[in-house]
Amino acid sequence: MNDKNHTFLGRIWLWMLSIGPGIFCIGYTVGTGSVTSMAKAGSQFGMELLWVLVLSCFFSWTLMEAYGRYAIVTGSTSIYSFKTKIRGGKWIAILVVVGIIIAQWNSLSGILGLSANALYEVAVLFFPGLPAQNYWAVLGIAVFLVVVMYGFLWVGQYSFFEKVLIVFVTLMGISFIISMFVVLPDPLDIAKGLKPSIPSVPGGKLLVAAFVGTTMAAPTFVVRPLLMKGKGWNELHTKEQSKDALLSASLMLLINLAIMAAAAGSLFVEGKTIEKVMDMVYTLEPIAGKFAVAIFMTGALSAGLSSVFPILMVAPLLVADYKEGVLDTTSTRFRVLTGIACIVGLTVPILGANPILAQILTQVAAVFILPVVIACIFYLVNRADLMRAHRAGGWLNLGLGAAFIFSLLISYTGFLALREMF
Repeated sequence: MNDKNHTFLGRIWLWMLSIGPGIFCIGYTVGTGSVTSMAKAGSQFGMELLWVLVLSCFFSWTLMEAYGRYAIVTGSTSIYSFKTKIRGGKWIAILVVVGIIIAQWNSLSGILGLSANALYEVAVLFFPGLPAQNYWAVLGIAVFLVVVMYGFLWVGQYSFFEKVLIVFVTLMGISFIISMFVVLPDPLDIAKGLKPSIPSVPGGKLLVAAFVGTTMAAPTFVVRPLLMKGKGWNELHTKEQSKDALLSASLMLLINLAIMAAAAGSLFVEGKTIEKVMDMVYTLEPIAGKFAVAIFMTGALSAGLSSVFPILMVAPLLVADYKEGVLDTTSTRFRVLTGIACIVGLTVPILGANPILAQILTQVAAVFILPVVIACIFYLVNRADLMRAHRAGGWLNLGLGAAFIFSLLISYTGFLALREMF
């Protein structure tokens, strides 16, 4: 019984490894962008925007299934297929690669700013003698975090990255779910949140777009086939692929719901909104004491680190996909592009910008490439010469069509929100 495979924890570990590509999807979608957007929305509007979260996760499942099925059947990756299988595909592929990299690198900057500020605010909480704000300390923390994560990228292969993300995602999920049950909102309010509506107040449209930008993220789907190749999956793993897509989308919904519900239960009922990272912790503290600080900050920091890791990899993954559709984490190109991402990621900490606002704005920017990404896979999974007996059926096409319409509506909403701001 000492064999790891026969222990309870060993079985859980092997089960988590079996959904590896889905773990990367969670890393791309459930990070400090989710913490920020869900917590801000929960504190400002309660559970009113739950419907956006549910739809985003449902469409994420649909798109992960479509991209996963295409990869399993054809053995091809996304960007390379856009370039070689679609008329005018070279320019479409370049547009998608550039659009995703810009959005993800901007998001990385907000993530590092949030994570560094969160760590410093925790230090202030336990050491009141420290100044409330310290630019150099926050910048130093951000530099330390990104250097450590970059170091991980130098020593690991896909399986190593996968195991690191499992640790972060597990900590994040457990922490936020505990936080939710500490201050669980009224179940009736949760049910009312399933009725579609957009708050007619300043910032309402912005948060709706940010919701979709962080939960229905284009890299989640586009990078998926390359990650599946890295794991060695092929047409024999059809069931594993479908299970991975469903489980990944379910975990996204559960974790994001926990964050929103915790904020709604602790802040919305008191008429308070989140302006900085620690605001939510302070309202939990009277109920759960220092334990609340520990559980929430563990979740927030795990969310940040689980996002930094795959976002640093997004540029070399997409460039490799465009060129030859092969995942190589030891190439010079991989290390140079991840290094550039680290430098870009320090923008918000260097400028000393408000990380909450910066993170929300970068999540909104991510929605504009979504319609292109959905249209491309819609075309590819319906080509009989590529998919044979596995081409998309009625239900998958219905889901993809609805996702495309939804993405257009959200892109327009994001455009209106940004126009109102600027």
